[in-house]
Amino acid sequence: MTGVFGLGPEWVLSGGTPVADAMVFSHPEQIDRLAEACPEALPTAVLAGDPCYDRILAARHHRDRYRRALGVHPGQRLVLLNSTWNPTGLFGDAGPEDVLPLLLPRLTSELPADEYRVAAVLHPNIWHGHGPGQVRLWLDRARRAGLALVDPVDGWRQALIAADLVLGDFGSVSYYAAALGTPVLLGAAHLDGLGETSPVAAFVRTAPRLDPYGVLLPQLEKLLAEHRPLPGPAESTTSAPGRSAALLRGLFYRLIGIPEPPGPALLDPLPLPPYEPPLRTAPLRVLTRTAADGAIAVQRFADPRYEPEGEAEEAESHLAVHEDTLDPGALDLADVILRYGAADDPRLGPPYAWAAEVLARHPGASLAAYVTGPRECQVLHRDGLRLHLSAEGDAEGDPADPAAYASALHAQLSAHPYPQDTLTVRTGAGVQRVSVVPACTDRGGRPGR
Repeated sequence: MTGVFGLGPEWVLSGGTPVADAMVFSHPEQIDRLAEACPEALPTAVLAGDPCYDRILAARHHRDRYRRALGVHPGQRLVLLNSTWNPTGLFGDAGPEDVLPLLLPRLTSELPADEYRVAAVLHPNIWHGHGPGQVRLWLDRARRAGLALVDPVDGWRQALIAADLVLGDFGSVSYYAAALGTPVLLGAAHLDGLGETSPVAAFVRTAPRLDPYGVLLPQLEKLLAEHRPLPGPAESTTSAPGRSAALLRGLFYRLIGIPEPPGPALLDPLPLPPYEPPLRTAPLRVLTRTAADGAIAVQRFADPRYEPEGEAEEAESHLAVHEDTLDPGALDLADVILRYGAADDPRLGPPYAWAAEVLARHPGASLAAYVTGPRECQVLHRDGLRLHLSAEGDAEGDPADPAAYASALHAQLSAHPYPQDTLTVRTGAGVQRVSVVPACTDRGGRPGR
């Protein structure tokens, strides 16, 4: 086959006759390529916009909601990994050129967990072709390190709107991202099957490339700092933005031969995705630095393959481990043991009872932290100190994972035996004041937790 995928006679003709009464295109450039590839099908071509892109455009003002749904904190960046259904795609099987096995474990371990949230959108055929069980098995390590798997049918557009950066291939998700002006880094950039003069091919040739063997964080930060939107994708995705519903409805009623109903033609709005905050059960290597003003900077790395950079830069380090880690042996090495859940979960008992049980079972740990909400946690130190940590202020969204506050407290208590009333915690660009209240009293000194 020498023609362009989807436009050659083998795709659009049967016995020399067009297989469809109407072929819908979103841009005149596509019709020009149909005329060149298969002029016999040209009479069926209809320009009717792109309803998928129109739904994305109509929902862009909900970006903050979609980010909160994915558990993205203010100041945190969302990296969206995506792959099309193709052997040479990012989630393909290109033999020695397949970068995903090299990329996945590093993507979730080299990026500071409180500065970057990672999500993945995989083409529906990847799920159906390999089976959900196999896909989840391949991604299990990354999932335990915090990777979010986005619904490939109902959730990918919302994730795309929410993303700060897209790491993908030559598929439509990467192209839509570029059309929205979102930075795109290509991990797979094969041109096979793309028309040499097509806008998608031009995008693949010009978009920045990922170096799968290089350190990831500097590449992402460089792309974000130097990004300039490519004009081609925005201009070529559709020639009728916002008009696809009307154009398509008119076409459908003409084909069935009845009058079009009155009133506007409308597209379903994108639904609000379910809330899916990250749950990292992989061990967290935590680096802490205490500034002269007492503020504690926290960097957490999920299941790093190598010691995170910064060990030699006057950073203290400790290991924080979720109680449900896959490797129970990691709990024996943990300095901080974590649990997320409701404070009144009858299976676990009261938070401090759970913490006492955990510290008794793992004598090497100094602190147990039970995260009871998006802004608070309850901690028990081995010396018996019971504290309630909560983010101060009414800032929009959840300021950070409260488990990071527990790590900051661990660093403070390692240097000073008595906690201060307030912790100042820095995670990336975010700064949060955290109230530290003894469990026996509330802020007014009354009997409390």
